[in-house]
Amino acid sequence: MIKNDLFLRALKGETVERPPVWMMRQAGRYLPEFMEIKAKYDFFTRCQTPELASEITVQPIRRYGMDAAILFSDILVIPQAMNIEVQMKPNFGPYLPNPIRTQKDVDHVIVPDVSVALDYVYQAIKATKEKLNDEIPLIGFAGSPWTILCYCVQGQGSKNFDKAKEFCFTNPVAAHQLLQKITDTTIAYLKEKVKAGCNAVQVFDSWGGMLSPVDYQEFSWQYIQQIIDALKDESPVIAFGKGCWFALDTMAKSGASALGVDWTCSPKNARYITGGNITLQGNFDPTRLFSPPAEIKKMVHQMINEFGKDKYIVNLGHGILPNIPLDHAKAFIDAVKEYRA
Repeated sequence: MIKNDLFLRALKGETVERPPVWMMRQAGRYLPEFMEIKAKYDFFTRCQTPELASEITVQPIRRYGMDAAILFSDILVIPQAMNIEVQMKPNFGPYLPNPIRTQKDVDHVIVPDVSVALDYVYQAIKATKEKLNDEIPLIGFAGSPWTILCYCVQGQGSKNFDKAKEFCFTNPVAAHQLLQKITDTTIAYLKEKVKAGCNAVQVFDSWGGMLSPVDYQEFSWQYIQQIIDALKDESPVIAFGKGCWFALDTMAKSGASALGVDWTCSPKNARYITGGNITLQGNFDPTRLFSPPAEIKKMVHQMINEFGKDKYIVNLGHGILPNIPLDHAKAFIDAVKEYRA
């Protein structure tokens, strides 16, 4: 039994004393203890070494005591397992030297045996569960198939993922084949994560907002729906689409346990669009963590009041930025713990 089960109770929509809190990207780059590990090991070594990944996962918990941990990993371990080379270049980000641009490229992409190809992730989960000692739940995650496709086709990060969209619109048959391969791999991967000990999973559709509402349904949402359908009986699923407020009504009917909301959608609108019955997660603007701690606390309390304390998980509207002062991150977490309705 998990001792602090606030997060899991909120996912079930139960009444809670206060909402649970965690932060996207909480394991990592804003913490000095993480930077010490980063100085010694390159990015994918950190992801692929269970002892390092588990240590990085629990660092923010030791420091701030969030209500859930999220496994340190990366969404791009999936394409790596699928026979697509992915590098992480310092001061540049992800780089795929052989981007997928043709039907032939798609044919070369494999659906791997995830239990072998990604075994290091499950070992990291087991090591993390030992360190957490059932104090709090552990979240596993994956990128949405569309978001993974964006990197695979573009070959790197982008402001608009124009090449990825061009590929989908000029070669839809190949695009859908690639999306299905990614989806099948992701489903198997998340199922293994749950087996290894994850208490919930989150699907990050970081680039969903690049698509129009119609294209979103075709190239992103239908594949996320497959993932939710395959996982929902085994684990709570959180779906987070950045910039996808227009799809919240569809998402609310998906069988997901919770929906992530970014900071461009007000709590009132998010509740209205989703019909008020599903747990929502979010949506503090990560840049607002530069505000003075007293102001952060005030804004967090206001945010909780607007969402309501039940069926709500406090989080940022996207990942925490690397240069956020430590006491500001602490103010964010403490504000939730101090909250009284």
